[in-house]
Amino acid sequence: MVAVLCARATDRPPGLGGLDVDFRYCTAADLAVAVRGARALLLWDFFSSAVRDVWAEAAGLEWIHVTAAGVDTLLFNELRDSDVVVTNARGVFDRPIAEYVLGAVLANAKDSRTSFALQREHRWRHRETRGIAGARALVVGTGGIGREIARLLRAAGMQVRGIGRVARTDDPDFGDVSPSADLAAEVGWCDHLVLAAPLTNSTHGLVDASVLAAMRADAHLVNIGRGPLVDESALLSALRDNSIGGATLDVFDTEPLPADHPLWDAPNVTITAHMAGDVVGWRETLADQFAGNVRRWLAGEPLLNVVDKKLGYVPGSSR
Repeated sequence: MVAVLCARATDRPPGLGGLDVDFRYCTAADLAVAVRGARALLLWDFFSSAVRDVWAEAAGLEWIHVTAAGVDTLLFNELRDSDVVVTNARGVFDRPIAEYVLGAVLANAKDSRTSFALQREHRWRHRETRGIAGARALVVGTGGIGREIARLLRAAGMQVRGIGRVARTDDPDFGDVSPSADLAAEVGWCDHLVLAAPLTNSTHGLVDASVLAAMRADAHLVNIGRGPLVDESALLSALRDNSIGGATLDVFDTEPLPADHPLWDAPNVTITAHMAGDVVGWRETLADQFAGNVRRWLAGEPLLNVVDKKLGYVPGSSR
């Protein structure tokens, strides 16, 4: 039996009816009951942290699949120390998020924010904007999403480097990769700093006041990773002081972003609602990916996208 955690009772994954599995659908309110006797758990509500609260009822679990690339909201010490296998949605969001980043880079270079404001005011004002050919992007996180971002930005004519766990040269997508410990020393090179790293103990608060101070005055920050990668208070100060050029933010410390949060009105900021990877059809793609793993599970075959619970991501590509 597989328990399926949904955000709402009506929000169920599509296309699972043909699987030879008994599904027990639930919300966080009745997860404790649903997980009793279940061998597997699908987190369709991928932001939920409810598993921690019902762990004592989940003695029969063998496998948890989370329909997200990041697993930071799921992992806790008891789960890390258990034999339960965790898989994720690696690969589903790579291209959509890369397209979002390219769009953010283009919107920043073409000063779209000002264009929209002038249109609302019915004002005709000619301006010159920047091109992106030859512009420099530093991508933090060299896993699947970061690599797709690098490929797309390079295809648009940009120069790209990477920030990962360890330094290396001649990387096929990034060329040079510097260690995350050197981020403050590297950010002065780039026009666009793109955050695509998983949230772990070592990346929490990675972009702090020292990194922001080392950025160029016209540099653009794009965060599609996780909100806590950035010190939001330091970012607000940098934006208000015009010590960086702007930011495009899809993720935040608190989500939904509270209506009274000062980031809404910070200068030169574009805010989206954690939607960078959510293109039309994404739910069907997530359900298809899970169904494929269910078939492997039933056949006794190795599961795909198995997360290293100690590291917090799927091994096999450097980060």
